Amino acid sequence: MLLSVAVSIDGYLDDASPQRLLLSNPEDFDRVDALRADSDAILVGARTLRRDDPRLLVASPQRRTARLAAGRPEHPVKVTVTAGGDVDPGLRFLHSGGGKLVYTTTAAAAELGARLAGLAEVVDLGPEVGFGALLDDLGARGVRRLMVEGGGHLHTGFLAAGLADELLLAVAPILVGHTDAPRFLHPADYPGGPGRRMVLADVTRIGDIAVLRYLPRGGAPQALAAGRPGTETSQ
Repeated sequence: MLLSVAVSIDGYLDDASPQRLLLSNPEDFDRVDALRADSDAILVGARTLRRDDPRLLVASPQRRTARLAAGRPEHPVKVTVTAGGDVDPGLRFLHSGGGKLVYTTTAAAAELGARLAGLAEVVDLGPEVGFGALLDDLGARGVRRLMVEGGGHLHTGFLAAGLADELLLAVAPILVGHTDAPRFLHPADYPGGPGRRMVLADVTRIGDIAVLRYLPRGGAPQALAAGRPGTETSQ
């Protein structure tokens, strides 16, 4: 499972203005598109959907054609997660691409399922949203490569639960400095504590962007599979 994120030098995902801050350059956007094309599913949190309203599609016609030629859907499955069920049926996420999954809690599942009927499959994960249970369900559906594109609460949750195989961190030469802007990570009890060092597997320069590839668990990436430990968290 891959975490993919673009951040400012001071660790922000965006600034505090109404307009989205573009951290990546065109070449880096193409790199991300290639990652999407290589994935079985793309996951973003409900906060990210509400803030950015992304479509989460593979942009390149050549990559879409290659997926179809390989017997895969044109676009990866699109996935979001929400504990409270706050997903607007008008979001572009729900009206483009192929399959959509919305993971939520028992308390929100019935109402959310009715609201999104015909747009997405709503999956009840129980009293709380457990990231381990979410990965197990995706694995049972045939998802072997999951790309997580944000936001900060999801990145924090997966890293804190020790579930991330890879972290691709694109660092833009920008300083945001807005204390109320969304951050990449939030306070959490991360595995190993503050002294634990991730494995830096690669560094790539893409124009003025530095892409750092880390292995949080220190080994080769693994496919999603049933039987993962489930750490409970909420989004």
